[in-house]
Amino acid sequence: MLEVGGVGGLLVLILDVWALISIVGSSASTGRKVIWVILVLLLPVLGFILWLLFGPRAGRM
Repeated sequence: MLEVGGVGGLLVLILDVWALISIVGSSASTGRKVIWVILVLLLPVLGFILWLLFGPRAGRM
C-alpha cells in the first residue's frame, strides 16, 4: 500500500512536470526559461509555488 509520503511525492512530480512543460512552451526568453527550469528542478515544491505565482505561462492556442 502506498504511504502518504509516496502519494505526496508523486503529486509533486506531476505538478513539476506540468510546470516544466509550461515553462518550455512559454514565450519567455531562453535565459528566463533556463532560470525557471533550474529553480523548479532544484527546489521542487518552492519552485513550483513560485512558478505558479510569478512564472511565464505557455501560449494559449
